[in-house]
Amino acid sequence: MAETRKLHPAGAVLLIINLLMASRISLSRSILLLQRTNNHFPYSHFTPKRFPKSYPCPLWSSSFSLCLQTLHKSSTTTATTPPSISNCYSSISMDPVADEANPLLQDFEFPPFDVVEAKHVRPGIRALLKNLESDLEELERTVEPSWPKLVEPLEKIVDQLTVVWGMINHLKAVKDSPELRAAIEEVQPEKVKFQLRLGQSKPIYNAFKAIQDSPQWPSLSDARKRIVESQIKEGVLNGVALDDDKREQFNKIEQELERLSQKFGENVLDATKKFEKIITDKKDIEGLPATSLGLAAQIAVSKGHTDASAEKGPWIITLDAPSFMSVMQHARNRGLREEIYRAYVTRASSGDLNNTAIIDEILKLRLEKAKLLGYNNYTEVSMATKMATVEKAEELLEKLRAASWNAAVQDMEDLKIFSKNQGAMEANDLTHWDTSFWAERLRESKYDINEEELRPFFSLPKVMDGLFNLAKTIFGIDIEPADGLAPVWNSDVKFYCVKDSLGSPIAYFYFDPYSRPSEKRGGAWMDEVVSRSRVLSPNGTAPRLPIAHMVCNQTPPVGDKPSLMTFREVETVFHEFGHALQHMLTKQDEGLVAGIRGIEWDAVELPSQFMENWCYHRETLMGIAKHYETGESLPEEVYLKLLAARTFRAGSFSLRQIKFASLDLELHTKYIPGALESIYDVDQRVSKRTQVIPPLPEDRFLCGFSHIFAGGYAAGYYSYKWAEVLSADAFSAFEDAGLDNHKAVKETGHKFRETILALGGGKAPLEVFVEFRGREPSPEALLRHNGLLSVTTSA
Repeated sequence: MAETRKLHPAGAVLLIINLLMASRISLSRSILLLQRTNNHFPYSHFTPKRFPKSYPCPLWSSSFSLCLQTLHKSSTTTATTPPSISNCYSSISMDPVADEANPLLQDFEFPPFDVVEAKHVRPGIRALLKNLESDLEELERTVEPSWPKLVEPLEKIVDQLTVVWGMINHLKAVKDSPELRAAIEEVQPEKVKFQLRLGQSKPIYNAFKAIQDSPQWPSLSDARKRIVESQIKEGVLNGVALDDDKREQFNKIEQELERLSQKFGENVLDATKKFEKIITDKKDIEGLPATSLGLAAQIAVSKGHTDASAEKGPWIITLDAPSFMSVMQHARNRGLREEIYRAYVTRASSGDLNNTAIIDEILKLRLEKAKLLGYNNYTEVSMATKMATVEKAEELLEKLRAASWNAAVQDMEDLKIFSKNQGAMEANDLTHWDTSFWAERLRESKYDINEEELRPFFSLPKVMDGLFNLAKTIFGIDIEPADGLAPVWNSDVKFYCVKDSLGSPIAYFYFDPYSRPSEKRGGAWMDEVVSRSRVLSPNGTAPRLPIAHMVCNQTPPVGDKPSLMTFREVETVFHEFGHALQHMLTKQDEGLVAGIRGIEWDAVELPSQFMENWCYHRETLMGIAKHYETGESLPEEVYLKLLAARTFRAGSFSLRQIKFASLDLELHTKYIPGALESIYDVDQRVSKRTQVIPPLPEDRFLCGFSHIFAGGYAAGYYSYKWAEVLSADAFSAFEDAGLDNHKAVKETGHKFRETILALGGGKAPLEVFVEFRGREPSPEALLRHNGLLSVTTSA
């Protein structure tokens, strides 16, 4: 809930800008999953909260098929703006500086994603930073403790950097190249230097303090109070109160953390791309479904095997999501499963791509940073800007662990019994590369559901139509194709306009659905392009409208077939759309807290996880589940089986997420870099209470844990479970109203839109939740949805 992002520990301004700049909300869920590489800082002082290149998908959850990576080449096209709709969105103003031919420095209606190249990055960013430095000096010279003289000019500075850096950072995520990577790496230190300069500005910090101490303070709106309080807090976290020597040390740490996070993510991407398993004998991949064979052959063709075909091969297996997961779930060849699994859990752990030393240095520097700021550990720094406290987060994780443990143990016993009954030689020795395979067989047997056989019922066009119809029903909005209105970075990218009930545009978004192995990061995320803002109004009256992008990595079309999705991929799209809705349907005009900006990190996954629940709503699901060739609806009995299978292995999925969250907190709370216990020792120790099957001794999962080392979830991965409690309880409001009562659903949807989606970061998330739900959140709905409510435990 980025991808994202990409966040977050760095300073205030850093934060916001970075957040802003690459936001991401990544979502998606999956079994070992994926990441992002956006090194954004958490919140930035003087900037709205933005996320790690979006919100990266949780590493494991009830739906797990999309966050891994996958890709395939695609060409980029240039979209032109039809004159009839060119006034649908007003231009974003960038002060002209330097080379007028540089697209990064031009005024535009929508970002020129189609023409920005690596050669524009160095001159463009340097010219922009020079201009912004001048603007900052002017602000510091003329600043007064008032909105027009402080916040408005500050927002303009932040926004320019956010939008431009966001453009190139986004292209790095979806259209990576060595040239673009090198250009960004070269100017990144200069960008961070400016962010630190902005975040540590004492004139700006003192002006915010003066507003808080002024007689006018009680009369400020909730949103403006939130901005002031946030900027003061972020200023402190950004080092503004440190003396000169300590501030210099702090800044060096921030620069190095940014560099290390970037390198970590690049190593994961490169290690993932590096692995290829060529198979020429079809017996070796027996069990793989036709779609997976087609994808493997398609990859082989892209690698020079021009005669490759799904029927005759050769086939190439990679560590990208669709390929990796297909082998884990369907390959009967146990040796192949073991080989691919071992390759996956040891990614980026050897040779030039080894992330071990990088992890140690990141943890060391984060601890040093915490000490400089007067905290005991980095988790305390992280929690300073979240809903939870260290104690509350640990308490929730333990409650959920206890509720999940026995169920997870039973899950494993069920697999042993089932595999033994099927004559499996490994039945008494099931291990990591067996669980997904036998779990899929058991699910097929128990519920008579084959994910691959369901794909024809979930074509991407039908899924999107159903999703948009749902949004119209519960939120009163219309979503219309607007391809051609905005330039795109790849011909597969779709562009949409969101309209209110009167037909007026209120937001826009891009959707990039397919994997492209050679250039696109894995995972799924939502990111901000621009936010809603009164100050940045194009005409001085109506606020600037928000724009988002949603990025997924699902199986691309094969041949003349549309993209046929697994049910997990359907959930992923709904999840990312939930993030996008919170960004797009905001009614908050204060740009620094509009949409996803300024929302505490552990509350940001609420709308995304909330939307996943609708995938199990009969009317919604039956509306999208139409056979792509015959138009036949999904059989009623299959829907009922999907519903029953919702809690299948829920204990195992829950425990997996709890393991990641607990490991994250342990590393950032109690781990001492350089001491006798290594990071892998900590992993093994935490796993004893959170994994039924302990990790392999050589498991190096941490070397690919981009969420916390290259994204925004450091000391914050627990946020997925925290937000699950909020989202499940929020959905239970619709259950209480009656999901078959259309009038009640619309009324409840309107209330959800006017609170959770509309208020943005302008109000504390707990207050927003209580305003919607009428009470504080309870974990009862989450446990009930997962079938764990009555489970007792002795773990």
